[in-house]
Amino acid sequence: MYHLAIGSLVLALLAQPALAEGFQRIEDERGFLSVVKDRELKRLGIRLKVTDDGRILGKAFGRQVSGAWRWDGGYFCRDLEVGGEPLDFNCQLVQVNGRTVRFTSDRGEGIYADLRVD
Repeated sequence: MYHLAIGSLVLALLAQPALAEGFQRIEDERGFLSVVKDRELKRLGIRLKVTDDGRILGKAFGRQVSGAWRWDGGYFCRDLEVGGEPLDFNCQLVQVNGRTVRFTSDRGEGIYADLRVD
């Protein structure tokens, strides 16, 4: 139950309409990896690494995050667990603006999360 509350909090913090001003779409896996490989993605309470071998590792609000990803048809598709609680599989539009990477759920039709690349 606690994990569901954390997941709901994360979604609430990230629930914003998908505005794309100044953002450029990342079209392929190579372009995506050029932005995130060997770097950390950060947002308040969230620190993630997306590896070039298809893994997602990190922490969100003190809970372990783990998962897998693949590039499919121009979208970042991921399976994710937060604190052992699975989140729904989702394919996301990825855009970049400077050091900010925007992931927009549901193939660009849903909510977005901006993470800073360090």
